[in-house]
Amino acid sequence: MKHFIYADNAATSKLDLEAFKAMESWFLDRYGNASQPYTFSREPKKALTESRSIIAECIGADPEEIYFTSGGTESDNWVIKSSAFSDAEHRAMITSSFEHHAVLNSCAFIERLGFPVAFVQPNEEGQILPEKLNGLITESTRLVSIMFANNEIGSIQPIKDLCDISHQHGALFHTDAVQAVGHIHVNVHDLGVDFLSASAHKFNGPKGIGFLYIRRGVDLPPLLDGGAQEKHHRAGTENIASIVGMAVALKQNCRSLIGIQEHVMSLENSLLTKLKETGLSFSRNGGKNTLPGLLSLSFPSKDGEAILHRMDLAGISISTGAACDSVNTKISHVLQAIRLDEGLARGTIRISLGKNNTEEDVDQIVTALVRIVS
Repeated sequence: MKHFIYADNAATSKLDLEAFKAMESWFLDRYGNASQPYTFSREPKKALTESRSIIAECIGADPEEIYFTSGGTESDNWVIKSSAFSDAEHRAMITSSFEHHAVLNSCAFIERLGFPVAFVQPNEEGQILPEKLNGLITESTRLVSIMFANNEIGSIQPIKDLCDISHQHGALFHTDAVQAVGHIHVNVHDLGVDFLSASAHKFNGPKGIGFLYIRRGVDLPPLLDGGAQEKHHRAGTENIASIVGMAVALKQNCRSLIGIQEHVMSLENSLLTKLKETGLSFSRNGGKNTLPGLLSLSFPSKDGEAILHRMDLAGISISTGAACDSVNTKISHVLQAIRLDEGLARGTIRISLGKNNTEEDVDQIVTALVRIVS
């Protein structure tokens, strides 16, 4: 049986064992509805409070600023749509052209309803430069939404600077931090952001759960109508087991953040060094300031889709770009946004290493790539 190597951690990550263990009893024994008044619901209610506090501490927030959602997609939709629907003046929103589709498609939806949306372009290294935002924003801008780190090329954005510019013009600021939380240091109070979206399955938590940070004092109407859960902000019976798992996974990653970063960066450097030593022609996208372990590699005049499938046959899982858009064979909107040459764009793959990968994995990835690309 061939050795399986998972190198697509930016798409999803392996559930942390401690998170799995923490979840089990909430499925089988302590399954009460936290909204009910009887004794059986006290433990779930307490778990909600404790998990909220753990997550808040991990990102430098206050517990009452954390709202549980079904994931990053819902959190993004909530901010973009609810902030628009509550604005009788139909003021403009600004986002970037290489956001995740949870943001881009939400923007397209409000555009169809008459809410203006403007797009700031990244440079060729995948950076949203503050001066570019400054040249686009006006006093009538309602919301700015810029992702913390790009999910395809890994470029990390100057969020604090972008947030400061937004506030100077009276606009609120949201960041989709799905790829960043649990992988790099994030402190929402230091950054000054008004909203931040996160998703548990990106930092070794369960799928189908996430959270939205809403800065104290900022009003954001609910997106979902229903019950009074989440302080009347997000209707729906709370998913206690997954919330607990998310909190444990995030705490584990944040507690070991420096060690995990060093491990992943060591693997990243090893992979790049060994790939260069083979003499194989390739280039890396995303500039110098990227997420640890996320490598967008372009092989000139090659077919990224073909590389992916042949790597898969070798027992190695990688991506050609955004996993959420894997059925689409046209050039990624992210690679178009950074104006990557078409010959390179078509030969682009994404390798995203995580804390569970090893040096042996790197050796086998390099060996397989050389065999396939050559």
